[in-house]
Amino acid sequence: MTRIGVSDARDNLSEVVDRARYTHERVVLTKRGKEVGAIISIDDLKLLEMLEDQLDIKTAREAIVESRGERIPYDEVRKKLGL
Repeated sequence: MTRIGVSDARDNLSEVVDRARYTHERVVLTKRGKEVGAIISIDDLKLLEMLEDQLDIKTAREAIVESRGERIPYDEVRKKLGL
């Protein structure tokens, strides 16, 4: 993984993007020595989003199991809120 300053990345943006795109190299952007962002390939982004979706689905399923017997029907909620 390469670290590069934001201003250097800006000056060489095409090259930095090409490295991420073709070699799947992850480029960490820094500002005043602090990591502030990253440039990754679109394939890596899609993979991260897929993993994030899977975690969200798992969490939602766990919440559904935990809420058994505690759910309030939608119509009842609307009625209580005067909607």
